[in-house]
Amino acid sequence: MSQVQLRFLGSGDAFGSGGRCQTCILLEGASEPLLIDGGASSLMAMKSVGVDPAEISWIVLSHLHGDHFAGIPFLILDGQFNRRERPLCIAGPPGVRERVEAAMEVLFPGSSRVTQRFAVEFVELQDRVTISVGPAVVTPFLVQHACGAPPYALRIEYGGKVITYSGDTEWTESLVDAAQGADLFICEAYFFEKKIRYHLDYQTLLHQRDRLECRRLILTHMSQDMLSRRAELEIDCAEDGRIIVL
Repeated sequence: MSQVQLRFLGSGDAFGSGGRCQTCILLEGASEPLLIDGGASSLMAMKSVGVDPAEISWIVLSHLHGDHFAGIPFLILDGQFNRRERPLCIAGPPGVRERVEAAMEVLFPGSSRVTQRFAVEFVELQDRVTISVGPAVVTPFLVQHACGAPPYALRIEYGGKVITYSGDTEWTESLVDAAQGADLFICEAYFFEKKIRYHLDYQTLLHQRDRLECRRLILTHMSQDMLSRRAELEIDCAEDGRIIVL
């Protein structure tokens, strides 16, 4: 069994609270690396720590909000300008191709119609349907978040380990299933106790902790409210640049 390294390239919310980059998580240690989500700041986050975007062939997206997928147009264009040859596969919710291409057209008109030097493939995920995505086996679980397409928590088997990621969601029972037996569960905790629709607060997560049968839990996607109360937290927290070895 290989050693898996997980790196938080971005662990922030949509608004850069605490100066953090938007969600972007890199898995390494199996045959090839895998990227989980790619918010708008992802390309900058990769290059700031020496991760070569051209080495990333497999990306899995939890949902189609800009702080989770809007870095993909920049990644594709970076590959085009740097003469990338390695194919790129992007797995995400239904409509992922249309959303990425629409974003490319808004940001750089005409860019989605340019013939790429490398193949770009899109794969649509379906609730609780397990599929292979390059070096990983991915099972999506439908969660509760309004984003114009089905949002998912992701259960990812990679290098002999299981990593679950909540994506963005309010509390939903599917998180219990997604986290069961996971070596690591990366879960959003947007506010400390304030309850808003479509996001999870720390107190609710703490109340449900015993039901989450995962070996380790780490919080991410924290607002300034959460960051200001870190001294009160009983659960580990992600940081940009942090590396976890599984």
